[in-house]
Order: sequence, then structure tokens, then C-alpha cells
Amino acid sequence: MKLFKILISCITILAMTSLAWANTLDEVKKRGYIKAGVNGNVFGFSMPDDKGEWKGIDVDTAKAVAAAVFGDASKVKFASLTAVQRLPALQSKEIDVLCRNTTQTLSRETKSGLNFVQPNYYDGQGFLIPKKLGVKSAKELDGATVCVLPGTTTEMNAADYFRTNGMKWSPVVIENTAELNKAFFAGRCDVLTSDVSQLAAQRSVAPNPADYELLPEVISKEPLCPVVRHGDDQWYDIVNWTVMAMIQAEEFGITSKNIDQMLKSTNPGIKRFLGVTPGMGAQMGIDDKWAYNIIKQVGNYGEIFERNIGPKTALALERGLNDLWTKGGLMYASPIR
Repeated sequence: MKLFKILISCITILAMTSLAWANTLDEVKKRGYIKAGVNGNVFGFSMPDDKGEWKGIDVDTAKAVAAAVFGDASKVKFASLTAVQRLPALQSKEIDVLCRNTTQTLSRETKSGLNFVQPNYYDGQGFLIPKKLGVKSAKELDGATVCVLPGTTTEMNAADYFRTNGMKWSPVVIENTAELNKAFFAGRCDVLTSDVSQLAAQRSVAPNPADYELLPEVISKEPLCPVVRHGDDQWYDIVNWTVMAMIQAEEFGITSKNIDQMLKSTNPGIKRFLGVTPGMGAQMGIDDKWAYNIIKQVGNYGEIFERNIGPKTALALERGLNDLWTKGGLMYASPIR
């Protein structure tokens, strides 16, 4: 009986180990493309344009992973997921990576069995109101009806905020982002609460953007990160260092336009980064030109920010916390060596 129990324990451990070592990279290579979960309804982050082509900072992040793995940024297919659908889709392997404005939290990393990589956007939660409401501060929202997505940190933060400030609120909960925004702009609720970047995005495509304004309060920290499953360190490394590479390229001054000239650089750090000196990609099981392919085809972090959500876009967002650490922001890549 003792031997039988030992045998059962060994089988259980082997099964758990096999699950933990599930090799996403091999599966992705065999399939020929990456399956990426996105929101699909947030302008500037992930939304198809008039021609049906996916655009946005989260879309570009997923394309960068494809460029690192395949040397081809087009090798990715997108799945539009609601806030409720997104984590189960990753847990059940319906997708390989989630690039969908998702906040890193302790519970999601532990109880949900997920790993969050380097943030691709630092955000905070705010409130969008119609100007005709005549409110100048979130502290004046006692008794308001508030449109909010269910199952999000946004919903929990709002509950904490109203409770902490002794105010009552009536949440209007709708799972789909597009339907939630439609409800707000149709006047079904007084306030729309979400990450400030999303509120700016929704206002930019509103029927009359000038009729709405953001209140000054930012009530939370929202580090938005790509997400992968627990138990596959190699895949985690690839996604994490893909985001790092885009940040590092901006710090090096390497862009999609000058990268071929930068191949001639004598800087040893740049030579390692671009694969002129081999070894960095091989350590992750991918081509040593991984970073070159990312920057050549997708761009550095600054390029991605500027074309999707920067001051010259409809969102008109400043870099702020999302500027490089050398310019007062939080974007900081660990050494690639």
C-alpha cells in the first residue's frame, strides 16, 4: 500500500510538472501565429479602423511579440474579449497572451494563476461627466448613477471611493465596453468611470466630445500589462522582454527609421540588443534578431505611443508617467545583457 501511495504521488507530481511546463512557444510555432486577446472597443488601444485593420497600443504590443517570435509582426490573430471573458480565455488557453488594458493585482497573479509582464501603460481611474451636470469634483457625485464594467478593478475602486467619502452611488453595470459607453452617452447614467486613458478614448469618439469633461480626481493606480499564464517561464520571458525591448530602443535612440544605420553602432550594448553580437535571443529560444525585428516592423515605445494615443492623435494624451525614466516617467527597461 505504501508503494502504491508513492506511485500515485509521483504520477500527480509529473502531471502537475507537465502542466507547469506547457510550452506555449512550441505550440505557437506549430500553429504559425499568436492568438492575442484584446478589448476591441477602445480607440487608441485596440479597435479595428474603417478598413477593418486592428490599431492601438495593445495591438502593437501583440504585433511586437509576433515579430520577436516569427520575425513577422503580421503573424497574430486578435480576439475581442469583454472584461469578464478575458481572464478565463487566457486560463483555458483560448489565447496565448492578453493585451487588453488589464491591471496587475495580487489576486490575479496568485488566485487566478496569471503572470503580468512589464506594464505597457501606466494609468489611473477617473470620472467622465457631461458638462451639463455642472459638477467640478468627484466629491460632488453623492447619489450619482455610475456606468461601470463588472468584474474589474474599476468597479471595486469606485465602491471604495464612494464608501470612503461617505457618498451613495448606483452602479449601472454592463459587461460590453461598447454597450456601456453607449448607455452613458445616451444618458442612462450620470457618470462613466474607467481608466483615464479609456475615458479620453471614449470621449474622442463621442457624438459631441466638447459636451463632456474629465473630473480632476484620479483615484487609483492602474499599471496595465500584457498577461500570460503561470507555469511557462520561457513564454513569460519572451513577452516581458518584448515590452522591455521597445522601451530600451527608445532609450538607445533606435527607431524604425534609423535602425539599419544603428546596426553599424560600435556601442556594445546596442550591438547585443540588435543581435550584431549574438546570444540574447537564443537564451529565450528565438532568433537573435528578435529586437531588430520588433523595432523595424513595429517601432520603439515612443513611436507606438505617439501614433496611437499621443498629443497629435484624437486622444491627445501626454507621456506623463509613460515617459522614459530619464525624462521623469516610469518607463524603465532592465539591462539586456
